[in-house]
Amino acid sequence: MQLIWLVPAFPLIGFLVTSFGQKRLGGISAGILASSSVFASFICSLYLFFTFKGEAQTVQLFNWIQSGSLSIPFSFLLDQLSLLMLLIVTGIGTLIHIYSIGYMKSDQAFARFFSYLNLFVFFMLLLVLGSNYVVLFAGWEGVGLCSYLLIGFWFKNHDFNKAANKAFIMNRIGDLGFLLGIILMFITFGSVSYDKVFDAAKLVEDNQPVIIAITMLLFIGAMGKSAQIPLYTWLPDAMAGPTPVSALIHAATMVTAGIYMVVRSNVLYSIAPATLSFIAIIGTLTALFAATIAMKQTDIKKVLAYSTVSQLGYMFVALGVGAYSTAMFHVTTHAFFKALLFLAAGSVIHAVGGEQDIRKMGGLKKKLPITFAVFMIGTLAISGIPPLAGFFSKDEILAKVSMQSPILFYVLAFTSVLTAMYMFRLLFLTFYGGFRGSKEQAHHLHESPSVMTWPLVLLAVLSTVGGFMGMPTVFSEQHLLHNFLAPIISSPAGLLISEPSHLFEWMLMGSSVFLLAIIIVWSYRRYVSREAIPSLHETDMSLLTKVLYNKYYIDELYSAVFVKPLRAFGSFFQKYIDKAFLDGIIGGVNKGVVLGSQTVRLIQTGNIGFYIFAMVFGIIAILLFNLLL
Repeated sequence: MQLIWLVPAFPLIGFLVTSFGQKRLGGISAGILASSSVFASFICSLYLFFTFKGEAQTVQLFNWIQSGSLSIPFSFLLDQLSLLMLLIVTGIGTLIHIYSIGYMKSDQAFARFFSYLNLFVFFMLLLVLGSNYVVLFAGWEGVGLCSYLLIGFWFKNHDFNKAANKAFIMNRIGDLGFLLGIILMFITFGSVSYDKVFDAAKLVEDNQPVIIAITMLLFIGAMGKSAQIPLYTWLPDAMAGPTPVSALIHAATMVTAGIYMVVRSNVLYSIAPATLSFIAIIGTLTALFAATIAMKQTDIKKVLAYSTVSQLGYMFVALGVGAYSTAMFHVTTHAFFKALLFLAAGSVIHAVGGEQDIRKMGGLKKKLPITFAVFMIGTLAISGIPPLAGFFSKDEILAKVSMQSPILFYVLAFTSVLTAMYMFRLLFLTFYGGFRGSKEQAHHLHESPSVMTWPLVLLAVLSTVGGFMGMPTVFSEQHLLHNFLAPIISSPAGLLISEPSHLFEWMLMGSSVFLLAIIIVWSYRRYVSREAIPSLHETDMSLLTKVLYNKYYIDELYSAVFVKPLRAFGSFFQKYIDKAFLDGIIGGVNKGVVLGSQTVRLIQTGNIGFYIFAMVFGIIAILLFNLLL
């Protein structure tokens, strides 16, 4: 297990070599080197997985921070949860790195892009391996930095820079809450190490105010990183980055960091049912809210972005009802099919010369047969078509939620219907009908090179069979993922006492398949047979369509309520406090020194007689002063 340090070491070495050797690494050398480093981490992760004995182990590398009673070692924790995340991060990361070799081959900053990707993987591995909250927070901040760098990778575009700044600032809001939670945790338990904090927390009664405060502050961090209401608006704008970035960071890994953190802290959350209820409500609202927005988006990546926000909401609902392993099940399957969908979207964008508007696509299934096939699999998987991965994990969430809250169940079920509607809308508008782009685009339509399509095929296979790691009880009593994660899961008291009946599960699966069949037929008739193409102009849209197309005007609301008042406040301070008052004081002191110097200079005449007179006068004045006193 001492080899655990090699897992993050390989991407770090890859980052250093590609960063400092950019000028010497020609062609695709940087891509091959970066991909090989992540693949080496994946091989190490597989070795750790197959040699894992079932008992958590902590490996301390060195003593990092020591101050009084505060002792923070730089150490790694290897257990079931970290192993699962290692396989996801390094496995999906390797495929996306390989895909990027083809996608970014014509970019002048090829090596810089791969150095950023390697740095991100390093910080993500640091996040999931840390044995205490400070190491986790270091990785947490690191992936935020890499997200900023990669979203604004094409920094000559001002809009992309704005998107990067937005992501960075909104994540800082959440991170402040996370940091305050860590500080309160240390004040309460005297430690930030997982083992000491969790052992102490097991002795605390449920719903204690301090535990609720800690878990709520930690969840604020998760809301920022995992894009939940109200800190979700940065994620759709983050699509400004290259498509592989969207797949790796904003679909499969970084945005699931909040889910990982809550599952890692499940001992704390299990004794804070009030916080869990809040998480379930926020997750439900986010899932529904983002799904409705996705219904009317026309940017292929924006549809997938809001889909990601919605699916993250599903995961948080699972956390909110105490189904921690179910949430991780959906994290895993979602990583497969959402990475697949983003990379397939990148293949489409690559084929049409950078176009992302689905209103200007259509008829691509003949020109892009492999991309179409894998996009179809991804769409079926996220919609919950059996036996693909999304069917098992999504239905499991619905089954778990139904046992706790019928209201949340029906909202999520309706959201599931919306998911299928906007995904088949996306599929049919992109790949069916006639091509609606320019003649130049039509002339250059072509399938992506094999370096891009092979990762798509492998992800399609994972999206097809990945769900079998979590079969429902009607098929098998052995839920492989639940059994694997069981040693690190602490179930909340009073929750998940009973499992749904077999009859209910059959009804749930049957009704899901029936509704999905109706949605597919309806979508095909609407977008293929009737060719109902969304309007290119807002003036032709209905009021509801316009509201959804503009994302409920939430960005405009945030701008009016927060951004503009803060800018006005800053302008006021700059004009009246900074320039008028502070600069006035500094300027006044400066003028006083200059004026004083000019006055003193008048007595510097150079006349020796005057100097002798002044000296004698001074001595007499001192003597008289002493005599009078």
